Amino acid sequence: MALAGVSGSDPLDTLREYRQLAPWNLHDLATVAGAILESSGVRPINAAATPRPNERTIRFYVTRGLVTPPEGRGTAATYTYRHLLQVLSIKLRQMEGTTLADISKELNEVSGDVLERRVAATLGGTLPPPRHLPLTSEDRPAWGRSGRALRAWLSEDQATQPPSATSSGGTTWRRILVSRGVELHVNDTHPLVTLGDRDSEIADAVRLAVARVLGQDPAIARESDGAGRKADRPRADS
Repeated sequence: MALAGVSGSDPLDTLREYRQLAPWNLHDLATVAGAILESSGVRPINAAATPRPNERTIRFYVTRGLVTPPEGRGTAATYTYRHLLQVLSIKLRQMEGTTLADISKELNEVSGDVLERRVAATLGGTLPPPRHLPLTSEDRPAWGRSGRALRAWLSEDQATQPPSATSSGGTTWRRILVSRGVELHVNDTHPLVTLGDRDSEIADAVRLAVARVLGQDPAIARESDGAGRKADRPRADS
């Protein structure tokens, strides 16, 4: 069963873009898989199953044999693109009400290519490309290779946006992109605009204020997002 979506891209091609982010440590694997599922609106039918995998959940999957063991041990353990497919497949099958016992049997019987196509077909157009993936998990953002790549893509998207817009009433507004999903609109007669091009300082100040409201570490907020730019615009499953 494919999820309803709006994207015109081939889901299989979009899914394969995530290979560029591998390998992951455990935290980043959970963050990326969880963000994909969250963006796609995946919710398991089984009330005992968590909608987003966390580190403990993935360890549980490895123990149960649903996910293959990582390469390396302890903090040096790394997870590949196939591990991501396995985690996504488990959650998507739980969405359909399948038990972990049946999922385990299915995963042991399919090849990597078949697994990849099943995940892509189920997510369909709801699957976001990596550059549109939310960068933060419930506790802290992705770091390492995943975090760097995602933040770089986000910065590229921000840099391509035009600087300002004019309302229907003729008033011109400066749009300052603070972070993904947060944009500040300032009237062009306001001192924040007339004092000069200080968008980066303004974005930093707003970003830190948002982080405090959300109870996040301001240092993480500063690291997670690039300088301001002008713009147009899980408990283990049973």
